[in-house]
Amino acid sequence: MSLATAPDPAVPYVDRKRHAWVLSLLVPTLVGLGPVLYRAWPMTLMLWLPVIFVYCVAPLIDLALGADTSNPPEDAVPQLEADPFYRRVTYALVPLLWGAFVYGAWFCMRTPLTWAGQLAIVMTTGMVGGFCINLGHELGHKKSKLERWLARIVLAPTFYGHFTIEHNRGHHRDVATAADPASSRMGEGIWRFALREMPGAFRRAWQLERARMKVDGLPFWSLHNELLQPALITVALWTTLAAWLGPQVLVFLLLASLWANFQLTTANYIEHYGLLRRTEADGRVERTEPRHSWNSNHLFSNWAVFHLQRHSDHHAHPMRRYQSLRHFDDVPQLPNGYFGMFTIAYFPPLWFALMDARLVAAVHSDASRINFHPRRRAALMRRHGLVDFPT
Repeated sequence: MSLATAPDPAVPYVDRKRHAWVLSLLVPTLVGLGPVLYRAWPMTLMLWLPVIFVYCVAPLIDLALGADTSNPPEDAVPQLEADPFYRRVTYALVPLLWGAFVYGAWFCMRTPLTWAGQLAIVMTTGMVGGFCINLGHELGHKKSKLERWLARIVLAPTFYGHFTIEHNRGHHRDVATAADPASSRMGEGIWRFALREMPGAFRRAWQLERARMKVDGLPFWSLHNELLQPALITVALWTTLAAWLGPQVLVFLLLASLWANFQLTTANYIEHYGLLRRTEADGRVERTEPRHSWNSNHLFSNWAVFHLQRHSDHHAHPMRRYQSLRHFDDVPQLPNGYFGMFTIAYFPPLWFALMDARLVAAVHSDASRINFHPRRRAALMRRHGLVDFPT
């Protein structure tokens, strides 16, 4: 894999995005924007503006700003990784996201709204919950106890505390294989994928943690269980909110959490669509490389998701922090950032029309590198003029 053109080593490296990451702290204001506008102009449309912005306007901003393919020089990476500034931004975002999630519940329960207005707040709060999962992803990959605990805390509002176990120990091991419930297949629509991925991820997390506890000689039902730790935080939060706002808030929390968790499912869907790691002659699966993930360098959405869209480097080097993730020239590239791809993914015929030919081109028409939906494999191979796997 080749990297983008490196900076001149004679010039000291300066991270041009350094202070832009502070703006990530504004993400939780999505929940407050709709209510503020609604107070000034009491129309339900005001409550939908944050949703419209994320799924419709943000993709246009990505297209307007274009892509940033610059990389930090490797000799500057240790300094970047050690700089506490980047960690402090993620630490500060944890309580802000919690506050935004709670505010969404309070506003919906205490404000007379139409069903359409309630749905808008559910989706907006769910989007914030999706950013909770994204932040939990960044923090959960780190070695420090503080960051791992912050990951559990920020995943708790949406009852998705099993994510770090499933993602770190399961998805990264099985990614881009038929065995991975979190890797989508060519010809598989997102709605079918969600029915496979969401329960499959939870089952895998349960199995992985049960196996770890057994190896460590610990009882499964104990506070050493990393599934139960965030779950107890969730129960405490939801119980407190029910006592404060009434038991009806539980319906809101379930719906907002479902939408938040579906944002993670959608990210999984687009990140590895149709890409396959081949099984070698000795039965071992080839190592994960940057070409086994779809990548995007679109500026606006990458800023909002802490470079999650540089997913190729993340899977090849999962311990790298967000500020030092790199672009590669010759890996599969998405035509828009995640927000735009999310919207397209919700319409499977549109997704297939946009992505299937790109997938075939990305693997250079090598069918042995495509993870097909089993029932659609033959039809897709005929449609795209592919030959069968080599024997």
